[in-house]
Amino acid sequence: MKHSLAFLLTLLAHIFITSALTQEAERPNILWLVSEDNSVDWLGCYGNENAKTPHLDKLAREGFRYTKAYANAPVCAPSRSTWITGIHSISMGTHPMRSRHLIPHDDIQYYPDLLRKNGYFTANFKKTDYNIGGRADKTCWDNPDTLDWQSLTSNQPFFQVINFGSSHESKAQGDVNNTLHDTQDTQLRAYHPDIEAIRKNYAKYHDAVSKMDSDIGEALKNLEAQGLSENTIVIYNSDHGGVLPRSKRFLYRSGIHCPLIIRIPESYKEFWPSQNLGDTIDRMVSFIDMPQTWLTIAQTEVPQHMQGTNFLGKDTQNQRSLHFAYRGRMDERNENARSVCDGRFLYIRNYMPYVPWMQRLQYLWKMEATRAWEHAVTTGQATEQQSRYFEPKTWTVELYDLQKDPDNINNLAEKTEYSETVTSMRKALHDWQLQIHDSGLLPESEMVKRATDNDITIYELVRDPNLYNLPDLLAAADLALENDPINLPLLRDLLKNDDSGLRYWGIIGAFLLNDKKSGYIAIDDESHEVQAIAAWLLIRNSDKEVGLNRITSLLKGGSYASLKLLNILDWMGDEAQSVMPTLQTIPFENYEERMFSNLAHKFQTPRIQAKQN
Repeated sequence: MKHSLAFLLTLLAHIFITSALTQEAERPNILWLVSEDNSVDWLGCYGNENAKTPHLDKLAREGFRYTKAYANAPVCAPSRSTWITGIHSISMGTHPMRSRHLIPHDDIQYYPDLLRKNGYFTANFKKTDYNIGGRADKTCWDNPDTLDWQSLTSNQPFFQVINFGSSHESKAQGDVNNTLHDTQDTQLRAYHPDIEAIRKNYAKYHDAVSKMDSDIGEALKNLEAQGLSENTIVIYNSDHGGVLPRSKRFLYRSGIHCPLIIRIPESYKEFWPSQNLGDTIDRMVSFIDMPQTWLTIAQTEVPQHMQGTNFLGKDTQNQRSLHFAYRGRMDERNENARSVCDGRFLYIRNYMPYVPWMQRLQYLWKMEATRAWEHAVTTGQATEQQSRYFEPKTWTVELYDLQKDPDNINNLAEKTEYSETVTSMRKALHDWQLQIHDSGLLPESEMVKRATDNDITIYELVRDPNLYNLPDLLAAADLALENDPINLPLLRDLLKNDDSGLRYWGIIGAFLLNDKKSGYIAIDDESHEVQAIAAWLLIRNSDKEVGLNRITSLLKGGSYASLKLLNILDWMGDEAQSVMPTLQTIPFENYEERMFSNLAHKFQTPRIQAKQN
């Protein structure tokens, strides 16, 4: 039987179109529901018997509940920076909170860009907070502003993100009276004093989480009403842990252990991570894995620069054995720490052991529980263990047994029987830092200056060993943090090095050893960060005039390290009070102004409007 060429071409076109439509129909819609600031501890399906979260509990029964999902950063902007790129924020220099440092956008696309190129309609409602400069956050989305359920039915396949602010830290602030949740119907963390104000704040946040759960229930109801449930994978998780004090912003379990629930329709059963709906999944999931996994289940090519592991679907990769997390500057307060978690143990390496865990941070101190905790410490109502967080850490290394000590209060790092665990995790962290190009081995201001001086981004800087010698910086940091007098000659040698980063770690080591001579060696260093630590070292060794004069002269001169200088004035204690009249004359902005306000509160010094230059 013969057919005309036109007939055969028409038939082939029909087959091609049908095949393409079939392939299109096979790609799932993805609905990503992201709550803000809540750890696993606030949900009923994760074992909190006092929580009222029926919609998420139901979602867990209909899907799969992951027990070992962890955020890479314990605060929103660095966490979301990691998500949008699939690259650790510490690998790009975007880990300091609200920093907006640049990345090479020509080389690094956001994961919604890739989904759009592959035919997905992408929408985000509404929070972005990607912490990256050089590109407006909204430009990667087809619909970045509204939540239009009806439009999703005509724009399939779709990838829709909904962010729920009803559980945000701000909802735990303000008046803590008249809560719906009973103040006695909650379980306090061991590090919080059992006082009424703190119990009330717990109850207030229980109310907030219940509201978040209700909002998620409404979203799932709308998905069902549009007839989209049977071809949409629903993902729920928080953006990091929290939210009562010593959770959000901290690398403890309460700051990084997050809920993750995934509901997958029967039509996509090949993506199921287990045989039965309602199963719990013990596979470790790191937040860095998420964008890569979403691209994979959407049949979208994953760029080589992404640093995660696919954990779901037909192309699932080998399970990770370790999760890595990091903390840098949080708003106006300087900090620097890393952590490693294997699901049983949590290892933390503190790069600033000389400062307290609980530094006064304006936003955190808006919470009644924070102020009540501080008051309990200053009035002697708190235990020694509960009080220690307001003192300098002194610990360079912390190790906690997550099963026996979920509140992470018993540091095992110095116990002989855990020495192998400490050694193994320290090596794993070191290897990972080299692998992902950890950008946090220089102070933020020094890193920004070095990138600016070389007219490149921090991302590019840390990948150039001539400009950022990470192996040497890690070795210098290790040497400094050993706090061993035998290392003093080597530390003094570092103070003569051409690399300001190595000189920085030299003065840190000298500071920990209280070596006054190194203070005089480094007080005229080209690096303002080095000068700052040297000045503090001299102040601590009775050369108050030289040290304070150097700090105030740097601040009056508009130092690029002004935020660190103001932090040091707070850390040093009452010695700083004498310079408050001088600070009154200096016009500060942004986080520097916040830090000055912290000092003014500490020394009960009212702010006088400084004259602008």
